[in-house]
Amino acid sequence: MRFAAPLALVAAILLSASPAKPAAPPAKLADAQPETTAALPRLHLDVKRATLDNGLRVVLLVDPTSPTVAIDVVYDVGGRNEERGRSGFAHLFEHMMFQGSANVPRGDHFRLVTSHGGTLNGTTNEDRTNYFEMLPSSELALGLWLEADRMKALDVSQKNFENQRAVVKEEYRMRVENAAYVPAAIRLQELTYQGYWPYEHSAIGTMRDLDTAELDWVRAFHRSYYAPNNAVLSIAGDFDANEAMGLVRKYFGDAKPTTVPKLELPPVPEQTAARRVVVEDPHAKLPALFEGWVIPPSFEPDHYALTLAAMLLGEGESSRLHRALVRERALAIEAAAQTEGFRGPDMFEIVVKLAGQRGAAPGAKVAEVQKLIDSQLADVARLGPSDEEMKKLRARIQAEFLFGLQSNFARAQKLAEHELYRGDAALLNGELDRYLAVTKDDIKRVVGKYLTPSRRNVVEVKPGAGDRRESTGERR
Repeated sequence: MRFAAPLALVAAILLSASPAKPAAPPAKLADAQPETTAALPRLHLDVKRATLDNGLRVVLLVDPTSPTVAIDVVYDVGGRNEERGRSGFAHLFEHMMFQGSANVPRGDHFRLVTSHGGTLNGTTNEDRTNYFEMLPSSELALGLWLEADRMKALDVSQKNFENQRAVVKEEYRMRVENAAYVPAAIRLQELTYQGYWPYEHSAIGTMRDLDTAELDWVRAFHRSYYAPNNAVLSIAGDFDANEAMGLVRKYFGDAKPTTVPKLELPPVPEQTAARRVVVEDPHAKLPALFEGWVIPPSFEPDHYALTLAAMLLGEGESSRLHRALVRERALAIEAAAQTEGFRGPDMFEIVVKLAGQRGAAPGAKVAEVQKLIDSQLADVARLGPSDEEMKKLRARIQAEFLFGLQSNFARAQKLAEHELYRGDAALLNGELDRYLAVTKDDIKRVVGKYLTPSRRNVVEVKPGAGDRRESTGERR
């Protein structure tokens, strides 16, 4: 199982991999001229949508080009639904959902899927939890039956609870406590969303909350959120739509709906002054800077411009931060920027892993890196990207967007999330257009508006030989 938390950026910095190349074009596109806004590419996914009487939303996308089918069940529950003192419950249930149900003993979900040529997993983040299978198209019924059985009759027993609590705690030790730079990424989220509980805490939870969790709390959490009227079922691949809907009604139709707690999202506290902490990390080999700003929610107009601003500043070797910090001055070995992708409010992040000191005072190098980051932000806010940069950004976002839909699972997941977050999976068809419609004036404006010094949050990572420690205050 995978924990999908706001660690994507630090993982991208610390790991490198060759991008997958699609075996075939992932979607049909009309002829287009991406340099102009008059003839933007149009995505044409023939999305079918339905809702069962019990509230389960169903999204279907038939594509016979590959003899496989992807099933993705997304529950509208994540870290933002958790109460103070009970963090990590959504992540805990990501594990619990594989521990057996009424007709599937513990371990058999994995065994049945893999023995029939499939793969499966689950992920948790602040906004949702999902469970998925990739199977040969002939095994659609198996995948749907398995997902329905654990939706209707999960075994939330004391034995399974204690077992998976221990597993999650070990995962926390491995992936947080003993992983270089990861605590800084989590600390940045806490600092950036200070006073805004839905995103102030990471979906992975804390050891303290896991230790104090009680079975009755966990069962109540399950009853509140893991029901058909709080979920989206998405199917993509080689299947017959009518046959699939028949199977969905057969297996999911008798699942009982629940009364889902209403999520009352508070306003984000206004930040008027920069916040900064210094974290000593015994696992870090090099100093690093993590910077974050609160920005508008995903799918709001300014968010598209901020996503392109992140690409301009910190995606790839031609990005401005890489060029200024890595290639030209050798102050860093890696520099990256991204929008986190929360339903919102979202977070804009910059992460720089500094080069070795080579005799220089550690504070001097960090201060120089900070100054160059500020200079790059100010330059974009003042002038915006060049015409050539805009051309590259449009080409890059188009390629990434379409390559990101190359697999049946990727399409199933994106469609499910659009249905869950926006109320209509078919809106995915217009998503690329929204990025390509962004102008250089839009990028200039949003950087100047949102990425200001007074709204910035900084976590400075110092390599340390002892236990991890933290201090606060401005740089000396």
